[in-house]
Amino acid sequence: MKPVLYGYWRSGAAYRLRIALNLKGIEYDQVAINLKTGEQKSDAWLAMQPQGLVPVLKYGDAMLMQSPAILEWIEERWPQPALLPSDPLERCRVRAWAAIIGCDTHPVQNLRILKAVGDDLGQGPAGMKAWAHRWTRDGLAALETLVAVHPRSTPFLHGDAPGLAEVYLLPQLVNARRWEVDLSAFPTLMAAEAACLALPAVQRATPENQPDAE
Repeated sequence: MKPVLYGYWRSGAAYRLRIALNLKGIEYDQVAINLKTGEQKSDAWLAMQPQGLVPVLKYGDAMLMQSPAILEWIEERWPQPALLPSDPLERCRVRAWAAIIGCDTHPVQNLRILKAVGDDLGQGPAGMKAWAHRWTRDGLAALETLVAVHPRSTPFLHGDAPGLAEVYLLPQLVNARRWEVDLSAFPTLMAAEAACLALPAVQRATPENQPDAE
């Protein structure tokens, strides 16, 4: 039985799931929910996802929501190759790195928050950009500091293959470039991204390679 991923090519959270599924070699189908045209606000979509968000992963009769929870389910359902280290302390470390992006960076500067800053709070495009820069730089700087001091023998953030930390990092870097954030201060993160993007599984997951990409 193949999962069905409901998402949008530019959605960072959907990108996370594509990376994870591809790294594990899981075949899946995709259904595009066009956030640009407001399809996420339709009655049909709200019946599936009451928040009006993507992604949703359908597996049989189950409709799974929220990418952090879905990623944990994917890791439990298909444990190999693992996205998390086997050692409990190292698993906690990698989860914390992922949470810097997933809890403290992405949620406060995704598109709906930025639109609220620009429109509802009257800050306009310049205010949106300044907000995006502030929280993106803070999150990436913290992650760069933590990862750079952790012993590694490969460009990946932990171990010899991409894992949960990269699953969260790569979409955030796409978003950073979209807002023209200077990434030169994060060489460790840039090296990890380059190593990931050399892998066919990750290349297939990138936004520009999705069927609904504009």
